[in-house]
Amino acid sequence: MYDHIIIKGARQHNLKNIDLKIPKNKLIVITGPSGSGKSSLAFDTIYAEGQRRYVESLSSYARQFLGVMEKPEVDVIEGLSPAIAIDQKTTSKNPRSTVGTVTEIYDYMRVLWANVGKPHCPECGRLLEGLSAHEILEKVYEDLKGKRITILAPLVRGKKGEFRDLLRELDKKGYSRVKVDGEYLRIVDVPPLEKNKKHDIDLVIDRFVLEEDERARALNAIEKAFEHSKGLVKIDDVDGGKELIFSQSRTCPEHGFSVPELTPRLFSFNSPYGACPTCKGLGVRWEINLKLLVDEKEPAVDAFRITKNGFFDYLRYPVANILRRLGYHPETPFGELPNSVKELILYGGKVLNTEFEGIIPHLERRFLEEDSERLREEIGEYIKERPCPACGGSRLRPEALSVLLNGKNIYQVCSMPIRQAMEFFKETYERLTGKDRIVGERLIKEITDRLSFLIKVGLDYLDLARSATTLSGGEMQRIRLATQIGSKLTGVLYVLDEPSIGLHPRDTHKLIETLKDLRDLGNTVIVVEHDPETILSADWIIDLGPGAGKNGGYVVAEGTPEDIMNNPNSLTGAYLSGRQGIPLPEKRRPPGKRWLKIINARKHNLKNITVQIPVGLFVCVTGVSGSGKSTLIYDILWEYARGLFYGGNVDVEGVDSIEGLEYFDYVINVDQSPIGRTPRSNPATYTKLFDSIRNLFAQTPTARARGYTPGRFSFNVPGGRCEACQGEGVIKVEMHFLPPVYVTCEVCKGTRYNRETLEVLYKGKNIAEVLDMTVDEAYEFFYHHPPIRRRLELLRDVGLGYIKLGQPATTLSGGEAQRIKLARELSKKETGRTLYLLDEPTTGLHMDDVKKLIEVLQRLVDRGNTVVVIEHNLDVIKCADWIIDLGPEGGDRGGYIVAEGTPEQVMENPNSYTGQYLKEYLKYNHRIEALNRRA
Repeated sequence: MYDHIIIKGARQHNLKNIDLKIPKNKLIVITGPSGSGKSSLAFDTIYAEGQRRYVESLSSYARQFLGVMEKPEVDVIEGLSPAIAIDQKTTSKNPRSTVGTVTEIYDYMRVLWANVGKPHCPECGRLLEGLSAHEILEKVYEDLKGKRITILAPLVRGKKGEFRDLLRELDKKGYSRVKVDGEYLRIVDVPPLEKNKKHDIDLVIDRFVLEEDERARALNAIEKAFEHSKGLVKIDDVDGGKELIFSQSRTCPEHGFSVPELTPRLFSFNSPYGACPTCKGLGVRWEINLKLLVDEKEPAVDAFRITKNGFFDYLRYPVANILRRLGYHPETPFGELPNSVKELILYGGKVLNTEFEGIIPHLERRFLEEDSERLREEIGEYIKERPCPACGGSRLRPEALSVLLNGKNIYQVCSMPIRQAMEFFKETYERLTGKDRIVGERLIKEITDRLSFLIKVGLDYLDLARSATTLSGGEMQRIRLATQIGSKLTGVLYVLDEPSIGLHPRDTHKLIETLKDLRDLGNTVIVVEHDPETILSADWIIDLGPGAGKNGGYVVAEGTPEDIMNNPNSLTGAYLSGRQGIPLPEKRRPPGKRWLKIINARKHNLKNITVQIPVGLFVCVTGVSGSGKSTLIYDILWEYARGLFYGGNVDVEGVDSIEGLEYFDYVINVDQSPIGRTPRSNPATYTKLFDSIRNLFAQTPTARARGYTPGRFSFNVPGGRCEACQGEGVIKVEMHFLPPVYVTCEVCKGTRYNRETLEVLYKGKNIAEVLDMTVDEAYEFFYHHPPIRRRLELLRDVGLGYIKLGQPATTLSGGEAQRIKLARELSKKETGRTLYLLDEPTTGLHMDDVKKLIEVLQRLVDRGNTVVVIEHNLDVIKCADWIIDLGPEGGDRGGYIVAEGTPEQVMENPNSYTGQYLKEYLKYNHRIEALNRRA
């Protein structure tokens, strides 16, 4: 039995043939500078080999669903357990996924509502019980024993015509009396009924005193009532005036609302049986935003902004044609056209026997059918998501929403914050009795166990109805972590990728406790991490480095946190011990007279707040997870600014207005969305660096002699690329019942280019070899070429010297993608009047790289720009000129301004969690610095 994982000769990617002996059943942190080989060791070596061995032990049938991972470059790995990776690249893109479905809590809830829930009429609130004749009989005897009763069969409710034929037929069958609109009449005496008036018509089945010896008679009468009324029966207390109505089929006798058999699939919005028929279970409807799409001052043929990028120029011709047929000049401003003509152009119709589809139906169809991601995104700019008008965003059909448990339907509970939902289920369990308690006990225990795990990892502010597409990478990773704790597996190797991302320092200890719980179950937990608190909580640390890329891949230090801090070779240890650090700014920039004001922000959980951002400063927006930071900066400020600067119209819900944008020439959003969705996109192409490199190759003597243009050196178009793989470098081979295999192209050997293109050399390197260089290597290689060197320098400044120029966009993390975007924006000519919006730019950065990033951001502000950063990293927060702290909690308990001002002012605010942790952090730093000075 191995008590260690033994690794010998690991050479995956930039790992330098390293040997390691990692203790099992411990919390292990792998750290080091960005690009030092942490992910190569944790994911591409340890996890990949553990998963590969486990999958290979399964049958060939099972392997086709799991896929076999490639064997990593390593001589020996011993002591491996079955491995589970919990990384950040698994955020769902499926609009049907919610927090409830991802955690499987919703599955238990569906079973609970199907077995314990009670259907009610949505109109009158009446409990709809599907009772048998015997059950009805028992209830009647319980309430009306010894009283004179009339048993009636409800025949018709509503506006109907004459019922003479029906009444004559009943008369022939031996029935003699009916109750019409509350009055008992003989059938032969029923007057003609008014056609346009609602009538209640009940057939009298029997009338007698309800004694014990009349049970058989009563049961027979109830069964006969069912036959005439499709499962309904009325019991009339003759003397007391009380009327009881029962249904055999869960139907409301008052409104006719009926509920089918209660099964779990009725509550599934992913099943046609339970999904809202209008939105098909998505909970939203897409509609074109006319204010953004149409500029009424422009000529009718040019009024649609989507045509101005050239993608939809062909729409101009049918529009011009329609206008001419109707007698209008195509250059007539759209706003001057009659409403009927506008409607025709926008929504389509027939003109002189010609059917015109209409601009809006055309765009909606293209949005749903288009394969091109670029075109879908372009159209998506003009599409607004609205809650489905039929289901109100619940995704479910009315019958499912009519089923209540403890007074709530399943969607109402899913919409509660998780901590509130936990209280609901505890209270519900206390109220259950009899059969319902026996059935519900196990289900509620499973639900509350899983909810408690989500609360443990700091996600109590989320709700189960939240779409998984809106979750950050860190949130999704913590959800999967909570799910794994709930599974209570032992003897497993867990590999996690920076689970602290997106967590406020207040909640980091919750995460650490969760990781320790996972370890204490008997598992080995390996975490790639940069967060100091998490590193210091580890049982064992592996510090890689000393640099990035080719300068990394070595084991610099390993051991306990104390061992790392005392190791003079460890850069991580230097920061943890305080030998190195990120200094406070010598002075903070004071706010001036110019302010950016967001007035009455109330979207999502924001509580109608007015936020003032000083112009020309380095501003940090802080607060616990779910406090409203992203809603304020991205859903409101960015959307408003984008409409103003790039769309021409401002149509943002949840805010009255935004003042102060006149102080800016540009507003730039630098978020963590991918720089491209295909392997063809890479850092060189995205930053426009590749354009300069291709121009350089086109100017070489060989290229000029052959007449090659810069296009010859592109792998995206025919000419210089390898046509066997069409510039992909790999060929996809379909394996039918096995997963597809990607084989390196035999013609170009993975270089992407044909032989003639590769014969062109610059300083002894061909274009494929240049793309295979890291940024640091390329910086040295192109040092004497200023335009290329400048862009490479910017990539190095944001801590990306280790990435390869041609690295596929699909392999980049969110933090890397964000810093590439930042480098691209920095390369543009600026006016000193730019507003930069960044979302946690320290994601994936070592403490030493955070130091570089802060220097870049400070440089931007020094030039007159305004930088607004959403951040939890205390080193970034302490360097800000101004802090806006939201909270005090997440979800419905957040959305307020807790504190604002300089870091020193926020630290003195007792209500600010950020201020408290910042104060403690700076005290610790000062204490360590003092100890080092004494030493």
